[in-house]
Amino acid sequence: MPPLLILTLVRRSVYIKGKGPLLALAAIISAGARTLEDAYAQQGHTFPSLNESFRPGPLDGDMALADTTRLIVAAAHQIIATVRAPLDTFQDYAPAMYLTSSLGFVDQTDIADVLKEAPAGLHVNDIGKKINVEPVKIARVLRYLASRHVFREVAPNVFANNRLSSFLVKTFPFEELKSKPADKYEGSPAAAFVGHMSDEAFKSAEFLPSQLLNDTQGYETAFNQAYKTKQTLYYWYNAPDNQWCGSRFAALIKGAGDSYPPSIFINGMVSMALQTPCSVVVDVGGSLGGLTLVLAREFPHLRYVVQDLAPIIVDAGKFWADKAPELISSGQVTLQVQDFFQPQAVKEASVYCMRFILHNWPDSTCEKILRHLRAAAGPQSKLVVFDGLMPLACPDDSEGALPPPPFPLLANLGLPVGGLLTWLDLHMLATLNGQERTFSEFVELGARTGWKFEGVKQGKMAAIIFSAA
Repeated sequence: MPPLLILTLVRRSVYIKGKGPLLALAAIISAGARTLEDAYAQQGHTFPSLNESFRPGPLDGDMALADTTRLIVAAAHQIIATVRAPLDTFQDYAPAMYLTSSLGFVDQTDIADVLKEAPAGLHVNDIGKKINVEPVKIARVLRYLASRHVFREVAPNVFANNRLSSFLVKTFPFEELKSKPADKYEGSPAAAFVGHMSDEAFKSAEFLPSQLLNDTQGYETAFNQAYKTKQTLYYWYNAPDNQWCGSRFAALIKGAGDSYPPSIFINGMVSMALQTPCSVVVDVGGSLGGLTLVLAREFPHLRYVVQDLAPIIVDAGKFWADKAPELISSGQVTLQVQDFFQPQAVKEASVYCMRFILHNWPDSTCEKILRHLRAAAGPQSKLVVFDGLMPLACPDDSEGALPPPPFPLLANLGLPVGGLLTWLDLHMLATLNGQERTFSEFVELGARTGWKFEGVKQGKMAAIIFSAA
């Protein structure tokens, strides 16, 4: 968080605290808005307008401004919850399924892509001709979304993209999208996210109460019950009829992975004190090996093993042939077929690391994975788990806690931090019976499987470090 904003918030929180939370929340929003406006002005820019299409800007990657934005969003949502009548709040929350389904409609029909070709706006009659849907129905959906700041109604029944809706525009022109459904989301992670959430996730969510009440009619997860399948989500994607969904999910995952700065993984490894070329880092369930590529470039003196199932390792070979073939030919990086539910093939590695693996599974399954690693570990072996770290909504003095936010914000900042991980937690539960874990849950999971907690490094993704107990 920028030092000036911290000082401003501390002063105002001390002064306003005795008067109640409303003015304190307003002060957070006001101070944060000034910080953003000033930062853009110093770069010779104005803050982006909601009415304009999204364009990458020079300050998009500024981490301090990202912290400021999170505070503004947290305070804005809390002030709405504070001042709005409870009935009005539930009239917003309870029908939220129509927001999901409306976004699903505009994703399926590629309306954002249609409007890209008409920056000044397009009448629903013309949109209807493009997507073969009745104009009056299009107007009703787009007006619903425009009322929530997705799209703009620029004249009666004339709609245009704005900063939010333009983010859903796909890589290929509209005319090509229908002819290549398997490639439709390539390079378009935001659209892939909306498509996945309005399809598999939306249908699964209907059965989440049944899963919570153990009334799943013999199915393990809400996803299984929704789709009447015994297969896990990932195996379901492999069926011929579902492969296009799998392609969409792959585009989503790639985009999500690319959003994490390499510094997260580098900082998670710097305390390992790995000095010799004999030090081996095993990327467990490493998919194509993106994590290993980051580490190998930063720590070129180490050796690496990327492990995953056979079909993925085949694709990993293509990935490395394109990205860094010399690391494969030199033997610095080895690609290895390994099922992490089977005994670990690499014994006494210096480091076993996993990125977003454990959140896919319930505790009982995670224990099997971690016990196989512990059985293979040597006395000096470390385990580094890169995963989301669920923050509590109440004050927390544990080592894994976030720094206390300004009064009177929730300890986990609500929507921009805790809100993100809590919806992801329910999504993992509904689709995979997985779980986002708190700090204490990670420590306890490690202890039950022979791994001693050593430390945690906070960030957009946490690095939780264990040693062989």
